[in-house]
Amino acid sequence: MNDASAAVFVVDDDVSVREAVQGLIRSANLRVETFASGRELLDRCRDEVPGCLVLDVNLPGLSGLDLQQELASADVRAPVIFITGRSDIWTSVRAMKSGALDFLTKPLDSDALLSAIRQGIGRSPKLGAARSTAPRTPSEQMVGDSPAFRAVIDRVAMVAPTDSTVLILGETGTGKERVARAIHARSHRSARPMVSVNCAAIQPSLIASELFGHERGAFTGAVRRHLGRFELAEGGTIFLDEIGDLPAETQIALLRVLQEREFERVGGNEPIHADVRVIAATHRDLRSAIAEGSFRADLFYRLNVFPIHVPPLRERSSDIPLLVEHFLRAHTSKLGREVRGPDEKTLEMMRTHSWPGNVRELQNLVERWVVWGSSDVSIQESGFASEGAQAANEDGEQAPDGAVNLRKYIETVERRLIGSAMTAAGGNRSEAARRLGLSRGAFLERLRKYAVKTA
Repeated sequence: MNDASAAVFVVDDDVSVREAVQGLIRSANLRVETFASGRELLDRCRDEVPGCLVLDVNLPGLSGLDLQQELASADVRAPVIFITGRSDIWTSVRAMKSGALDFLTKPLDSDALLSAIRQGIGRSPKLGAARSTAPRTPSEQMVGDSPAFRAVIDRVAMVAPTDSTVLILGETGTGKERVARAIHARSHRSARPMVSVNCAAIQPSLIASELFGHERGAFTGAVRRHLGRFELAEGGTIFLDEIGDLPAETQIALLRVLQEREFERVGGNEPIHADVRVIAATHRDLRSAIAEGSFRADLFYRLNVFPIHVPPLRERSSDIPLLVEHFLRAHTSKLGREVRGPDEKTLEMMRTHSWPGNVRELQNLVERWVVWGSSDVSIQESGFASEGAQAANEDGEQAPDGAVNLRKYIETVERRLIGSAMTAAGGNRSEAARRLGLSRGAFLERLRKYAVKTA
């Protein structure tokens, strides 16, 4: 067979998961075969060695971890990505120590899984030729070509080859974790795991144990030693999402890691070296948090070595058609449906929508279209224009039958966005134009058109 056509083998006893992952991999123009058990895979590997393996941890009979050992004993060498429905840190540690490329929990993040598969194919012993075609740039993992987003891509390319700490700033839903994954994928640590921790999703009393681990007997219920996320990420990257929500006492421990590259498990007194790159992200204004006393200034300066600001979707509206196409391709493949893209009128409404939920809101909208089986739906059904519909209704532009006048809808949204931008910019017209992604001339023209009052 042609090495470049080596397949991705997927093993999962859940048929719905197998079919979803199969569709996702095919959408990336990669060859894929699926199996319901480890024994089926072993029989198939006698005839062909895959370019990459996606293994469910909890397989009936022969578990995913045991299957990995069986393959190693049979000298079947292929990069392994484990998937599981349970986030079990002990299983994660076992998987990573056995040489797994990545460990992902269900429901699976499609982009994270494809990124891991491509990394695996690029490192596969079978695929010398495929390495040259494996994605190597962050632009292949992040979607967008607007000037605002190109600046993000350029900064990712600049910092990725280093070990510098990165602080990713941006509103909720802008894709900060995707930026972090792009940095890790371009780094010399990409063969080791990237471990993600949402600091806002873990109880404050437990987060120190989750990050740094604990010793047996450290507190009530600590019946055995527990390895933390920093140990799991050894040699790789740890992504601390929502770092602004980290409790004050844990901020001190994290500061020590950044300063001295070591930590201690909760209840322990033995220093543990941390060969881990730290990438943090937040939607909060950390400088305001410092002024309020909820975030340490010294930790901020340790994290803010190389800041990257991810712009909100309203500041990169020219990327919307690319993002719509990307999400349509992903969701139609996953659900096995064909849905045509939106027409130009709908795209124009999408470009002027304020997108408070940013890229995540757009992704949800596209998935909703795919579930319906059509993007040719009314404004009210689509859900995304509820803000504009409400505004139009307030201004008397909604017809008795519930329809919204497209021109009036766009003008209403534009007027409100311009007013909000001027308020946020303190009346500075140049700054307001920058926030909206407009030239100063275009912005001034709209100011006159809508007679927006300025400070």
